[in-house]
Amino acid sequence: MEIIKLNATSSTNMYLKDLILSSSVNDFTVVTAKKQTFGRGQMGTSWNSEEGKNLTFSVLKKFDNFFIDNQFLLSICVSLSIYETLYNLKVPNLTIKWPNDILSGTSKICGILIENSLSGSKIQTSIIGIGLNVNQIVFNNLLNVSSLKLLLGKSINLDELLQLILKDLKDHLSSFQNRSKEELWSVYEANMFRINKPSTFEDGNGNLIMGFIRGVTPQGKLLVELEDSILKEYGLKELNLKY
Repeated sequence: MEIIKLNATSSTNMYLKDLILSSSVNDFTVVTAKKQTFGRGQMGTSWNSEEGKNLTFSVLKKFDNFFIDNQFLLSICVSLSIYETLYNLKVPNLTIKWPNDILSGTSKICGILIENSLSGSKIQTSIIGIGLNVNQIVFNNLLNVSSLKLLLGKSINLDELLQLILKDLKDHLSSFQNRSKEELWSVYEANMFRINKPSTFEDGNGNLIMGFIRGVTPQGKLLVELEDSILKEYGLKELNLKY
């Protein structure tokens, strides 16, 4: 495992993308930075992180025979890997907010951004970007955000934590294609935020909707039960869980 440590970069995902274009990069190469000037989350959102306080890193994963139809399995695998690491650190009340944010209670502590490079119907490479709030304790006006230090009451060694996460992530990525899809889906859904609880959503038109999260489709869409027991599927940009 090669780990490239940077003081600052625009985005570790972008740095790794550029590196792939300019040189031969080994599977499971890791790029980590103390500071990102253009960190990104899902749907083009920004990821704000205080310099030197958190983990912001990206991992390259190469595939030989991984079809794009199964891409949400990769998201499940990465989410469960981070979940497992934090669970073993005794972070309380962990859940996964669809598609792959990690929460403690109602507060976000980790975001994941996966960007795939395709060849026909197969994924050649994935760049897995992870931002984890570790030792930051002030988040200005951001709501529903926390960190490991706030939750556990102590500072965490960033290098040691990175090694723990990478070990778990490598173990999961090495085996997930050989595991039962049903098993992975079942574990993921069992740990979803607000699964089977009455929830309020906002659709793409700004309308508020009441419903119950019932799971995730094989295509990675959120499955919501609306009034009159109607089941409807929503893509990432089509629905926002409010509470």
